Amino acid sequence: MLTTHPFEDDHLREECGVFGVSGCDGAAALVALGLHALQHRGQEAGGIVSWDGRQFHIHRAMGHVAGNFDRDDVIRSLPGASACGHVRYSTTGDTSLRNVQPLYAELASGGFAVSHNGNLSNAMTLRRELVRRGAIFQSTSDTETIIHLVATSSYRTLIDRFIDALKQVEGAYSLVVMTPEGMIACRDPLGIRPLVMGRLANDEGGAVIVASETVALDVVGATFERSIDPGEIVLIRGTDVESIRPFKPVVARPCIFEWVYFSRPDSIAGDLSVYDVRKAIGAQLAIEAPVDADLVIPVPDSGVPAAIGYAQASGIPFELGIIRSHYVGRTFIQPGDKVRHLGVKLKHNANRALIKGKRVILVDDSIVRGTTSLKIVEMMHEAGAAEVHMRIASPPTRHSCFYGVDTPERAKLLAAKLDLGGMTDFIHADSLAFVSIDGLYKALGQPGRDDGRPSHCDACFTGDYPTRLTDQDAAEDVDQFALLAERVA
Repeated sequence: MLTTHPFEDDHLREECGVFGVSGCDGAAALVALGLHALQHRGQEAGGIVSWDGRQFHIHRAMGHVAGNFDRDDVIRSLPGASACGHVRYSTTGDTSLRNVQPLYAELASGGFAVSHNGNLSNAMTLRRELVRRGAIFQSTSDTETIIHLVATSSYRTLIDRFIDALKQVEGAYSLVVMTPEGMIACRDPLGIRPLVMGRLANDEGGAVIVASETVALDVVGATFERSIDPGEIVLIRGTDVESIRPFKPVVARPCIFEWVYFSRPDSIAGDLSVYDVRKAIGAQLAIEAPVDADLVIPVPDSGVPAAIGYAQASGIPFELGIIRSHYVGRTFIQPGDKVRHLGVKLKHNANRALIKGKRVILVDDSIVRGTTSLKIVEMMHEAGAAEVHMRIASPPTRHSCFYGVDTPERAKLLAAKLDLGGMTDFIHADSLAFVSIDGLYKALGQPGRDDGRPSHCDACFTGDYPTRLTDQDAAEDVDQFALLAERVA
């Protein structure tokens, strides 16, 4: 059985990545390049849909972009000057080709393809009502709910039906939609999930590019123009762009974890360098949780920028005490406990000559279940470290995410079960500390939580969810009813 590598299964999973091109011949080839740059956001599957002015073409496949979309025959099968693509890590729906995006359907107005980054927190409630009215779903993905809402809307024009659909959904979404009338890109009113827009410089006025991150614009040679605003719908016809703002303005709450972990460090998010923010978090962590030690060691690769910031602020040398092999995939065949344990060292191995006899500070981005931190701390002890101190560049993750990040249920989150002392004992560290929530905001250049309404969604740390959780509340009501019935029986 294929399972996730032991060092990967304790991170919060990336949501998904979307990428679209309009107004450029051979658009699918550019989409494939853009998806390569967004591969970190989803390694499970990917897909591309193109429009050649007469018909849609689609190719979806399980696995990475490389091997599926770097073949000439695949790109030739996706002709047209407009295309959109998606890389996926499932947060709702099972792992199968039917859930791979872009999802495509033939509506009364013509073909409709949608790529979605995020999660609809009322999708199951809407789905039950749609099925009751006769809708036939072909996937288990929450994204298909949007297609059915558009198809069944009573409004006359496609864009009005699309707006009608969005006004019925809750949660987080950044969408890239392909239709015969053009491409549509939009973000939810709170801007929880990111979406940016850029242009390619050419003689035809510049093809329009939309993507989850600026790094994807860089890879295809596009110039960043701006972020798509929360609640904004952008209509793209060829190289012409029109903006519609159908929602009442609200205070935006972009996901704070984009700066902690999800976005690539070479991206710009919210006008801030992700790399610089992560270094600032590390520096703040050094101020809040100093420790007398010999080395600062990052947990590769996500802990590197914060570890650099910690080392610079503390004056303790930064060293690569864990060496990562980049030639091992994210999956590993694990037939037994012994091989599973040895498999850890295929991807990460301690730099013994450096570590032996040293007091080390390990810097990582987060602790979820705690299993990864335990393995890393044990690795340091086995390599002869005199002391192992763990420093985490985010506050304790105590709550599940319902906006497109695959997190365990709350009962499985280490910080939801144990206090700081209990967590320290669990991972076998000499000490453990997390950056404070106000320290995280300070690294972002924002007021702390106590200074007013938070500027970001930080629900995974605080439990302050910015939208209703209709499906979750309904599920809890069912669970409580079942528990009550069991007790009565």
